[in-house]
Amino acid sequence: MRIMNHALAGARPTRRSLLAQVAALSIAAAMTTIAPASAAELNIYNWGEYINPAVLKKFEDETQINVNLSTYSSNEEMLAKIQGGATGYDIVFPSVHMQDIMAKLDLLEKTDINTYEGFKNIDPAFMRAKSDPKGEYCLPYAFGSVGIFYNRKILGKDITGWKDLIATVEAKGLKFTLLDDMREVLAVGLILNGHKVNSTDPNELQQAADTIIAMKPDVAAFTYDTRPMVQSGDVAAGHFFVGAMVDVFGNTADLGYVIPEEGATMYQEDICVLKTAPNKENALKFMQFYTRPEVAALNVSQQTNGTANVPARQLTPDNIKNSKEINPSPETMQRLQIFEDLGPGLRQLDRVWTKVKTAQ
Repeated sequence: MRIMNHALAGARPTRRSLLAQVAALSIAAAMTTIAPASAAELNIYNWGEYINPAVLKKFEDETQINVNLSTYSSNEEMLAKIQGGATGYDIVFPSVHMQDIMAKLDLLEKTDINTYEGFKNIDPAFMRAKSDPKGEYCLPYAFGSVGIFYNRKILGKDITGWKDLIATVEAKGLKFTLLDDMREVLAVGLILNGHKVNSTDPNELQQAADTIIAMKPDVAAFTYDTRPMVQSGDVAAGHFFVGAMVDVFGNTADLGYVIPEEGATMYQEDICVLKTAPNKENALKFMQFYTRPEVAALNVSQQTNGTANVPARQLTPDNIKNSKEINPSPETMQRLQIFEDLGPGLRQLDRVWTKVKTAQ
């Protein structure tokens, strides 16, 4: 297996855990075209630290197909590189809303993965892409929530959600962090005001922005560097992905992760084959390989994300299998919202996000 542009090699495996490092890749590097493919190659383009190397090795050992892995830090970075003319990639892992965008741009290959026998393992609830409701193009890969990672030793208690966190840090003179992510942060403001996270209503967005601005005296930073800050006690808590459960499992006495009682966002990425893929047959073999429960379970065991592969959930380690954070109850799932493609409406969010970031 060969890793290219893999700025996160050696880091602990949480989705987007060190996005800032990957985002620092130069424009020149972002436009690089990967090496020409051969019949025995597969070129995968995935989020940083978002696949267990053991999965790729298992695929290589079984198929004798050499896997080349490159990484990106955001949906937008991946799309820009594909649209910018980078060639040679076979498989990408877009979030659901980005899959819909890529479908509109005619960038994805129809794979008919839904006709493969292993597709029966996929929970139909994860067929969320509006452009692919039957799974004719892409295969659900992984999902998770975006909640609050916290240090109970610093807070002196477990917390239940955003209102509880804010009241606690204000009472104790503590700080927390928010993600440096426009949609995730504005989603918190929208949820706290009873609105949908995909709202483009100017009044609702302004209300959300005002809510976040009111938090800013208690916010240490807008950052992705949340995990070490919470672990060290530099901040009491941080807005972060469920991948932080890898740290909670390592220190259950002091650390916790909660899906806020007010509601939260969730993410889901899918495995998609590019229309320009030079190794479409090998890409389809990988998708078929990933429908196997033991393969999905091997990935989840290192990633601490959820999986859409139902039988795989029973094959994961007990701490993951029994985690209500990684595998939320049906009731909790009802409180999770997933981002959609907003089209031109995204400009409304840009405007209020600028106000949030510049407010004193």
